[in-house]
Amino acid sequence: MEKIRKKRIWPRVLAIVLAAIVFIVACVAITFTCVWWDEISTVSSFRHIRSRNDANKEGSVYSMNVSGGFYFDDFLEGGGASSDSELIDFITGNITRGLVDIEIGETDIGCSSFIARAENGDILFGRNYDFDKTNVCLTMCDPGEGRYKSFSTVDLNYVGITDTDRDVSGLIQQITCLAAPYAPLDGINEKGVSCGIFMSYQGPGDGAVSTDQQDVAKDNITSTTMLRMVLDYAATTDEAVKLISGYNLHDSANTSFHYMIADATGRSAILEWVPEGVTDSNDTDGSARSLNVIYNDDPMYAELLEGSEFRFQTITNFIITPGYYDGEDQPADEKGEGAQKGLDRYDYINGVLGGTGGIVEDEEAAMDILRAVGRRTWNGGGGVTVHSAVYNLTKKTVLWVANENFDDPSAIWKYDLASGTLTSLADAE
Repeated sequence: MEKIRKKRIWPRVLAIVLAAIVFIVACVAITFTCVWWDEISTVSSFRHIRSRNDANKEGSVYSMNVSGGFYFDDFLEGGGASSDSELIDFITGNITRGLVDIEIGETDIGCSSFIARAENGDILFGRNYDFDKTNVCLTMCDPGEGRYKSFSTVDLNYVGITDTDRDVSGLIQQITCLAAPYAPLDGINEKGVSCGIFMSYQGPGDGAVSTDQQDVAKDNITSTTMLRMVLDYAATTDEAVKLISGYNLHDSANTSFHYMIADATGRSAILEWVPEGVTDSNDTDGSARSLNVIYNDDPMYAELLEGSEFRFQTITNFIITPGYYDGEDQPADEKGEGAQKGLDRYDYINGVLGGTGGIVEDEEAAMDILRAVGRRTWNGGGGVTVHSAVYNLTKKTVLWVANENFDDPSAIWKYDLASGTLTSLADAE
């Protein structure tokens, strides 16, 4: 009888143990899902939308819809970051939970941008991103809670995806791409504010001295996180400048940058960090620099804009603050080398826009200007323009082209911030 009772008890005990195990596993799974819900949703949205072309030095193109606020409020409330390593610590501690290491790659980029007005009155912001073969991600964010929806382009080299001869593969690399919102290089938000980052090659010789401000009364911010702050919180160019003025800038990737911001009213500004009374030849102390803002109605443009219907503005890769270069006698050569790198592209764009009074026919005409200064063809070629974008600040739309494939519909996308729709031109035809 006792043996029979024991035989009956064991199945019950086993069932209870199994039920307990299932319950624990379910609790762990629910907890994991709750904690990682935004990250899981973001990684699930990661798409490979264009394959690399090694023969033409083209990396792959990806898209990703970012769920949640990616802890950027916490980043700013915690004082930001004064170096790439501090930014990496924050990202790995909050987004990847220490499970995946993030790196920030160094870079040597060219780039050109301008603001113009279309014939129908729309304000357009054009941008070429010149670099080497690299993978990029079209990154759509909708963080809510007082922050603005945005579209931005991210070079995945900036988050440690440095092997451009391979596609992003596997869960670990996709988790790495969760850092993409912290590394925009250009973009637009739902208020029609657009911005871009450009190397400025500040300092003597062929190297660059990074801006490294040290005002103890201010919080700190790095290059790409400054652009993220603008996209998330600024409704106008003036709001963006006010936000930025409250931070110490610390350039990323061991180089120096300047920036351009524009809004739907047509007001634009170039932001540069330069030391007072110091020229490029002895600009060796990044902590001595202060912010200088040059708006598109600045008196320095009076001659250039004389007779123009619209106050256009252009930026490439040299500091435009008057007096920064010794005697203003150091132009770049035909390949863009020299103190004022990009002066040839700057003059070309200004010549085109000056000839039309700052007016272009439409987005495609603005893209034609970017096509003309693309690195594969400009002055004999030899470089790579990773992407070209025309941001319509009035309609809050994007026309985006991969790797100078201006005539290939499969390499062209349109994005609408109102609907959140990314459309391949090949699918639209």
